[in-house]
Amino acid sequence: MHMSDGLINAPTSLLFVVVAAAGLSIAAWRARAELDERTAPMAGLVAAFIFAVQMVNFPILPGVSGHLLGGALAAILVGPYTGMLCVSIVLIVQALLFADGGLTALGANITNMAIIGVVVGYGVAVALRPLVVRRERLRLRVLGGLSFAAALCGTVAASMGFVLEYAIGGTAVSGDSTSLGAVAAYMLGAHVLIGIGEGLITAVTVTAVAKARPDLVYLLRTAPRRVEVRA
Repeated sequence: MHMSDGLINAPTSLLFVVVAAAGLSIAAWRARAELDERTAPMAGLVAAFIFAVQMVNFPILPGVSGHLLGGALAAILVGPYTGMLCVSIVLIVQALLFADGGLTALGANITNMAIIGVVVGYGVAVALRPLVVRRERLRLRVLGGLSFAAALCGTVAASMGFVLEYAIGGTAVSGDSTSLGAVAAYMLGAHVLIGIGEGLITAVTVTAVAKARPDLVYLLRTAPRRVEVRA
């Protein structure tokens, strides 16, 4: 998923540096409301976990591998704005210290994985959250299914961010390289498979945390409570 240098031109790279900077500025401002005595240490653990798991690739197709993006996982456990910051920190460290993703493409990578992936993944999780509240007896199973769907959708959406950036400033614009349609088809197909792997890892991780300490799962802590009205 990491975009390397040279896949998009300089103006497009600069555009998405601005987009990423604006998104992270909003996230840093809004994350203050999410960070408390439970979320703050959890955010550090989530960032470390995502960094470690991203080093583990799983096979997708012959010669193609994928890894956890972590957007939905971070958002479900520590909140969307803190999640954006966690994934961004991982991407910045990887780019600066491990040459994983190009420096000129860092804005685009943050936009795709830390902003689009988190926003879409958390949006799906919130939309499905009433199912967890209604089915108390199956809470962990429903939470696992919810986490799987959120991670799958977030991963596919992040890959479509790549396609958008490629359409704006990729080599397809000049017509001398792979067509945009071929890039979109490949990214969609590959990231549906990656999303399934990401969904499984996210579901297992969120379910394990919820089973041991449900109060540490941000999505559950912020769920609306049922209020019984008695005559």
